[in-house]
Amino acid sequence: MRISARTQYALGAMLALAEAGGPVQAGWIADSQQIPRRFCDNILLQLRRAGLIRSQRGHDGGYWLARPAQEIALADVIRVTEGVEQATRPFPKAAAPLAAIWAQLRRHEDALLSEITLADVVASTPERPEPPPPRDALSRLHPETP
Repeated sequence: MRISARTQYALGAMLALAEAGGPVQAGWIADSQQIPRRFCDNILLQLRRAGLIRSQRGHDGGYWLARPAQEIALADVIRVTEGVEQATRPFPKAAAPLAAIWAQLRRHEDALLSEITLADVVASTPERPEPPPPRDALSRLHPETP
């Protein structure tokens, strides 16, 4: 299985949202996961359209998970960014049995990635980045000047 940079970034963004536990700004996600900002914006849009995250504009807005982290499997994110893997092209004669082996391998990969949730990964992360402060704490730190 090949995992594209887009999928790695999407998984990182989803894990950052799972850790944050509430609305966070796209800039914080991009910075904390070292994702180029424009690429991060595109990934967040793709994840939102797929129904994995939600967003709200404005001062108290941001992005957050659409469902609890324990209900979102890694396979859910990978399907959004990679799509469903198509069957490999047929193998010639002696190598023909490889097609069944590859199909079985894909089924095992999908089964494993469907069992592992964002919450599982967050719980196993030894060193976690500092989550952003709650939105109301930000307003106290940087009050708007009239």
